[in-house]
Amino acid sequence: MLEILIPHVLRSSTERNAEGLTNDETVRYSRHLLLPNIGEEGQRKLKHAKVLIIGTGGLGSPLALYLAAAGVGTIGLVDFDVVEECNLQRQIIHHTRDVGRSKVVSAREKIRDVNPFVEVVTYDARLTRQNAFDIMGNYDIITDATDNFPTRYLINDACVLLGKPNVYGAAFQFDGQASVFCVKDGPCFRCLRPSPPPPGLVPSTSEGGVLGVLPGVVGTIQATEVVKLIVGGAPSLSGRLLVFDVWRMTFRTLNLAKDPMCPVCGENPTIHELIDDEQFCDLKTKQDNEPRAFSELA
Repeated sequence: MLEILIPHVLRSSTERNAEGLTNDETVRYSRHLLLPNIGEEGQRKLKHAKVLIIGTGGLGSPLALYLAAAGVGTIGLVDFDVVEECNLQRQIIHHTRDVGRSKVVSAREKIRDVNPFVEVVTYDARLTRQNAFDIMGNYDIITDATDNFPTRYLINDACVLLGKPNVYGAAFQFDGQASVFCVKDGPCFRCLRPSPPPPGLVPSTSEGGVLGVLPGVVGTIQATEVVKLIVGGAPSLSGRLLVFDVWRMTFRTLNLAKDPMCPVCGENPTIHELIDDEQFCDLKTKQDNEPRAFSELA
């Protein structure tokens, strides 16, 4: 069952766009206001933006906290899980006292502690093809902070069909990735990985482990890309895949082209509605198991 927890009524876009910054907000965001690339106009854009975070775990934790601190006006949180003790090594938005509690409830409380000016909308539910459009359609930017292939493909396809940017991140052991998909003329996740790897080829963090600080690095990069997309005036990671090894502290950026044969964003798409991505991820073919650019994670 989809449970939507809304702490207060969201204001209309017209009403929100008519607002400037209050005196308290001017003080809070003063370091942003000093930046010529952001300034008051950019901060107003942040205030009126709506960003959806799908997953409130290792990636979603720093992502939510930094977007809240930056002054993003409305943050949506999607997660159906509860906090476990093994999460606390990396999921910094959750505390020891939150073990056993809903992740979205725990995350909402911390966001409100960081910035009471932020509207927080929580969806205590698994994202599915039945509810994806209803949830994602209310936001300007979607952030993929998930850890499994079916949900990644679902988010990607919904973003393409809705015309929403998809800020992507992934983390495993010591390796991280980040990119921006589904912007105009840019590639989508299926351009990077047309089909999923065979089951068992890419182990989960529960099987292979993850350095606790790594999701913090990835989530912070995702938050940076979100801020840039909202404020404008800076090139995003669209068309580029940032890959890095935090143990060796090496970073590189790989070019990623839009695939004209992509079934969802290509010249002649064959996907016009959300498909059963769990079934899709169980259908393996030899072709295209390898990504068109480096991607061990996803």
